[in-house]
This record gives sequence, C-alpha cells and structure tokens, in this order.
Amino acid sequence: MSTAPRAGVVGLGVMGAPMARHVLEAGLPLHVTARRPASAAPLVDAGAAWHATPRELAAHVDVVVLMVPDLPDVLAVLDGPDGLLAGVRGPLVVVVGSTASPTGVRELGATLRERTDGLVSLVDAPVSGGQEGAEAGTLSVMVGGAPHDVARAMPVLAATGTAVHLGPLGAGQVAKACNQMIVAATVTALAEAAVVAERAGLDVGAMLDLLGGGYAASRLLEVKKHRFATHDHSPSGPAKFMVKDLGFALDEAQRSGTATAQTELLLEVFRGVTDAGLGDLDTSVVQAWVESRTRL
Repeated sequence: MSTAPRAGVVGLGVMGAPMARHVLEAGLPLHVTARRPASAAPLVDAGAAWHATPRELAAHVDVVVLMVPDLPDVLAVLDGPDGLLAGVRGPLVVVVGSTASPTGVRELGATLRERTDGLVSLVDAPVSGGQEGAEAGTLSVMVGGAPHDVARAMPVLAATGTAVHLGPLGAGQVAKACNQMIVAATVTALAEAAVVAERAGLDVGAMLDLLGGGYAASRLLEVKKHRFATHDHSPSGPAKFMVKDLGFALDEAQRSGTATAQTELLLEVFRGVTDAGLGDLDTSVVQAWVESRTRL
C-alpha cells in the first residue's frame, strides 16, 4: 500500500493488547473494539479510536488482526448483525492471529472470498514468543497468504516483531504447529529433567543456568528456567491450549503422510495435564504433573 494501512485489533488480551500498543507506537492509525471497554482504555488513552462493535470498526480499517483463541472465536467476530462482515465498506484484509487448524483457515479464506465477492481476504499470522515477546515487540510472526494480501498486512504485523511470509494461506498455521511440536517436546524434557535433578539433590536453578551454556540451551530454557527452579507455574499461556495445537500438528502430519511418534506422545502428556485440572496454568506445569505421577 502506498499509504500506511488503517489497522484494527480485536482481542485485547495478554497478547493482543501489547501487540496493539506496538502498532500504535509504530505510527499506524489504530482502531479497537472489545467486549470489555476497560481492556481498551489504555490504548484509547494513547490515541487509538474506540468502536463499540466489530461492525463499526470494519468501516474504518484496511487490515484487522484478530487475536482470539481459535476459529470459532474468529467466526463469532466475523458473523452476526454486529459482526465485522456486516460493516465492510471496502477491501479488507482479515488477519487470523489465532493458532488454528491449517485446513480450517484455508476453508475460511475460500468462504470469505465467496461471501464478499473478493472484498474480504484472509491472511494467517500466528505468533510465537509468549506474553514476554508480545510486551517487548519481539514476536516471531508466521505469515501465510497470497502475496498481495500479505503485503497489505505486513506493516501492521512488522510492528509486533519479526514477520516472515512463509507461503500460501495456511502456511503460518503449519509453521505454528511445527513450533508447538518443538515447544511441547522442550518443555516436557525440561520438566522431567528438573524433577530428576531435584530428587537427586541438585540445585535445579544452578543446573539450568549451567545447561544454558551448552547444547541444551534454548529460548524456552532461558525464559522458563526460573519456573522450574521455583515451581512457579502461574498462568501465562495455558497448558491446555497445547492439546488443540498438537492436534492440529497431527492433522497436518496425517495430511502429508508424515510419521510423528513423538508428537503423539506429547499430546497424551498435555491431555494428562489438562485432565488433572492443571490446564489453565503455564506449560511448565508439566513439572507438577510429572511429580504427581512419580512420587517417591
């Protein structure tokens, strides 16, 4: 686009609110709406325009980022008399920031094109980096979509971190599924290692600091090592979301005929965590789940 796109953000939670703040700080016109107006108040005070409904917001934006949990939540924002689609007046790029089914995103893109005669197009752009990355503006943004649509959305997405176009619509979701496969494996390995070390009498914090200088080093170890050392599993990226995320990964693997023995086991781990009533806590709560299964 030759001029800065007018941006909208829907979903002002722990990820969406700081992302919206970075969009505003980048100098882009920002429009917001929320079920709880109080959640938008800091952004409005900083210069964002408030709209009571997605329908009202749609008439004022070129690109709208939906930071809601999954596709059913996306549909709830899009549809209905006060939904986004009811307010569309010109070309609009809808960016799905949710972690969702790649197949579902592809199907939704086709549906939106048909329902709006091509006026509304879809880009998928799930993120990685957690609340820390959202606050710092350092998210990894995995983008899928047609080049023209992605080009329109990029100035908005680039304000939140490093945004990379990886392929056609759904590519972002496939990348996020791969990301979650790695994250789930790493956090489970860290949890088991922490339990083994603690029961052997080691200083877990000192051990994880030391391992961070070797081949076991990772961004996840750096960010979460204090949680394993202090058993702090306070909410930040609920562990239960891994159940759906790993399910999407397995669906995509099946579609491509890929064997994923480890991912199947990881899905069982996070199902176990969730069934134990721990799903609303941070993913590091796998440590507590391991402890509960192997008490001495």
